[in-house]
Amino acid sequence: MNTVNEAHTSNNPRRILIVLMGSLGDVVRGMSLVSPIKTAYPKCELSWLVEPKCEGIVKLNPKIDNVILFDRRRPLKSLLGLAGQLKRAQFDLVLDLQRHLKSGLFSWLTRAPRRIGFHRANAKEFNWLFNNEQIGRYPADAPKLEHYLKFLEKIGVEYSQPRVDFSLEDGMRRSADTRARLGEKYCAVVLGSSWPSKDWPAEGYLKLLQLLLAESQMKVALLGDGGQLDLSGRLESSAASERVINLAGRTALDELVAVVSRAAFCIGPDSGPGHIAGALGVPYISLFGPTSDSRTAPHGSRELVVKAHLGCMPCYRRKCPGLDRLCMRLISAEAVMQKARQFIAGGV
Repeated sequence: MNTVNEAHTSNNPRRILIVLMGSLGDVVRGMSLVSPIKTAYPKCELSWLVEPKCEGIVKLNPKIDNVILFDRRRPLKSLLGLAGQLKRAQFDLVLDLQRHLKSGLFSWLTRAPRRIGFHRANAKEFNWLFNNEQIGRYPADAPKLEHYLKFLEKIGVEYSQPRVDFSLEDGMRRSADTRARLGEKYCAVVLGSSWPSKDWPAEGYLKLLQLLLAESQMKVALLGDGGQLDLSGRLESSAASERVINLAGRTALDELVAVVSRAAFCIGPDSGPGHIAGALGVPYISLFGPTSDSRTAPHGSRELVVKAHLGCMPCYRRKCPGLDRLCMRLISAEAVMQKARQFIAGGV
């Protein structure tokens, strides 16, 4: 059970703000702090500052009381509006999980008496100047989730296994027809990511789909956003199988979460859906190239990472600087399938 250390019982925060506006994967991992905080401080009002692209995933957590938006498409107008809103909210405690200039500025604008950010050695863009407390220094290649959990230790909140609470009712209802088509046993294949350098080539997906269909009776859900319509259509056409259900660009975020939650396992690159799977306890076979698997592998699926081994890895470049995504092209479908077989053993 999560508790508050005795040293903090006389200073229970009434209003807490979490600042994390980054990628879908970062936001999902950061949401692991919510349940321990609400258990430790059951009467607190917990708010989250996020950008519109991740607003939907934050709203799926029933323990987050308020969602505050920063619209980066209109930065000046949004900033001016937020400045007054954050000050009026009278937050007692701010946890700045973003570690950038922007998040530090928003933390400072709250005027909260406790504003906790990353250690100077781990922060970026002078972020540490805006917060009046910092967590301890942490290795740069340590799992990002563990790094976030250090904020709980800083405020005296204990935790056991990280978990994220999702409200799945609406997503389950809206995806009922889709899940009926998928049946009880299916796997999900995630197409693409937010970085071109992290994308697996179409040839890899084509071969993997052939192997999945040949070695199991499972249905395969193809997941992705509108940017993967061409690839998903090509895969669907090539497979020519009723067991391939193309959902790319056809699911709202709550439906995506619902579909992932019932999958036997998922496969895909380092991406947001992978961290949704990790938060739900669904095995995720992740394909790593330009990013560090030790830093960002989905929770609970570190042993399911598949990667090549090149001297330039990890480069953290959104676009490959000249090797045509060699690190991703060297990942074979057979290597991915070796991880998948443990979940389809016995011809399931």
